[in-house]
Amino acid sequence: MNLKPFLKWAGGKTQLLNEIKKLVPFTTSDSFSYIEPFVGSGAALFWILDNFKNIKGAVINDINTDLINCYKIIKEDINSLINILAEYESEYNNLAHESEERKSLYYKNRDLFNKRCLTNVEQSALFIFLNRTCYNGLYRVNRKNEFNVPQGSYRNPQICNRENLIAVSDALKNVEILNGDYTETIKYADEKSFFYFDPPYKPLSATSSFNSYSKDVFNDDEQIRLKLFCDKLDSLGIKWLLSNSDVKGKDPKNNFFDNLFASYNINRVFATRNINSDSEKRGKLTELLITNNKGYANVV
Repeated sequence: MNLKPFLKWAGGKTQLLNEIKKLVPFTTSDSFSYIEPFVGSGAALFWILDNFKNIKGAVINDINTDLINCYKIIKEDINSLINILAEYESEYNNLAHESEERKSLYYKNRDLFNKRCLTNVEQSALFIFLNRTCYNGLYRVNRKNEFNVPQGSYRNPQICNRENLIAVSDALKNVEILNGDYTETIKYADEKSFFYFDPPYKPLSATSSFNSYSKDVFNDDEQIRLKLFCDKLDSLGIKWLLSNSDVKGKDPKNNFFDNLFASYNINRVFATRNINSDSEKRGKLTELLITNNKGYANVV
């Protein structure tokens, strides 16, 4: 089966895979290591693992401890996780016609998750439960690192996709899973490595920020620090690809990324955003795919 993300994720890269694959500097028969320092829901990771069968290893990282804990549990204790998720799915979907009871269950589980007092497998099960039942699959925390997304309106959400979870568990067996600053991933790299960066996007406006992904905000200084890390990789002969929002598409005078990455290959590709609470503000817009690989350029 084709691997797919086990989470819904704002800014997930499934829709951009056709563009991303044009920029991978290796063929499907090459041996290389894949490194993804901001793994998120892992759409690019699972696509790589599915299609590049000769890779010599993969390393994933994320600053979000709850997310990385979930990856580790799927890798190491998938059966226990599936058993708990199956119970959650049955309990929640049996309340499909009891809206107040279902709402109470959601917020009870959200409060329990935020106490962070359970075992790792129980916390991971709650993480997936909340992701599959919250509004738009959004992950957002406050400064206290408390998950604060309201309940979604899904009628019968699939909380336990047993087949895919087992496939993901098998795929993660040869993946190194890290939880820390993305710069630490350089320890695992050599000239036959390929980095894909999908950091928290620079907001297109003051009200469109969905990068409250951890209690620490990924601001412009962080975007610049990431560019400097890309410079370091480039100096070592390591290929990388980075995605981000196209702020210039929103404001033609905003050259933040065009100036920051002026020495690299900047591609504008169409994407669809579906997380805005105002349906009229959803739809197609351009995003950036920036690379130090000179083999491809596309200007929309």
